[in-house]
Amino acid sequence: MSCFTIHTDVLFDPKLKKFINDVSVTVDKITGLITEVQTRSKALPDIIPSPDLDLRASVNQKRDESFVERIIRAVNHCRAGLLAGYTTYRDLGSESMKEADCNVRDAINRGLMPGPRLFVATRVIASTASYEPRTENHIGGTCLPAGCDAADGVDELRKAVRRRIGAGADIIKFYADYRRRIMRFPPKQQHPFIPSVLFPPENANPELVCFSQEEMDAIVAEAELADCPVAAHCGSNAGVKAAAKAGSLTIEHAYWADEDTLLIMKEKGCILVPTLAICERLYGFRLDGILAGVKRAWDLGVRLACGGDTGTFPHGENAREMELMIKAGIPVEDVLEAGTVGGWESCGGDRCGRRFGWFEEGVAADIIALDSDPRTDAGALRSVSFVMKDAKIWKQDNVAIGMA
Repeated sequence: MSCFTIHTDVLFDPKLKKFINDVSVTVDKITGLITEVQTRSKALPDIIPSPDLDLRASVNQKRDESFVERIIRAVNHCRAGLLAGYTTYRDLGSESMKEADCNVRDAINRGLMPGPRLFVATRVIASTASYEPRTENHIGGTCLPAGCDAADGVDELRKAVRRRIGAGADIIKFYADYRRRIMRFPPKQQHPFIPSVLFPPENANPELVCFSQEEMDAIVAEAELADCPVAAHCGSNAGVKAAAKAGSLTIEHAYWADEDTLLIMKEKGCILVPTLAICERLYGFRLDGILAGVKRAWDLGVRLACGGDTGTFPHGENAREMELMIKAGIPVEDVLEAGTVGGWESCGGDRCGRRFGWFEEGVAADIIALDSDPRTDAGALRSVSFVMKDAKIWKQDNVAIGMA
């Protein structure tokens, strides 16, 4: 039979933001969809259904790892993420790998390798020389593979968006701001930005806006013609404000956004992806203030989604993002909803072509089981003993299934 039923003791319903007892979910292995969700009249006895933070500088990765090695690493990372219970990833920039992220996405979709369903950006869009992998040995230009699709002015940016769409991007990612003047005070290494000059100023490498408002507006408008969502890297308050006004679907990071800017995000319907997990690594001394800012965003009604900038800290430890959101004071139910329905919305919602992230007939059969209750156990989100994606079981009793 193509259908089978999973009986749960306690189920979190992301749409209702409630934990519900004694729910059974029937799924279809052929379509990968949920076919029925029903509440049982009484509980069943216990049933088991059957069927690396890499702190190396990014410059080292681009200089020392071959194209083939990076693909092999991607395969391992996708496997780790899936087994950690993450059935969907946004990959917001191929980091000098051109359109290879599309190829990995397609390999997963064809069943050639295990991994989350991927929504990829291919190359990010940035202004000339604002986001490039650089070393001090750069006479005559950059000495490493280009990290972005560089473009300037409305016409060039429209062409850049069209190139990304033509290359297979699911999401357009642009840099609203970046450390454009980093070579004035070059760090010993780019991550975690260890200074090396003797007397740097207080803020040696600030995040500076990369595009004018007109240019950001053009990026979003061109993406809309292709019915494609837009994600904006925003490290500064000015960058957040401009990207939100332009209509970016998601704002990534936004650590320094003030209340007026958060209200603009709310007005424009932007989704905040605060990437707290990598913030903890890079800005640990400021973490408490950043957590307070995310809590304030939630208090104001800004839409949140979970995304930790995973990869800059190890795949498989993805749950740290949700743990930090809970630490910020956001209720666990809202955090889980941000990681499920909010995740679907941040990938484009119905633009994705498939619904996932909640329990309803016709929605992708993505189900994970935890060994304990996240309302009472702070470590529960790391104890994923069962993983199903598209009605296929990938992990059961804490053991990987169908992986060589």
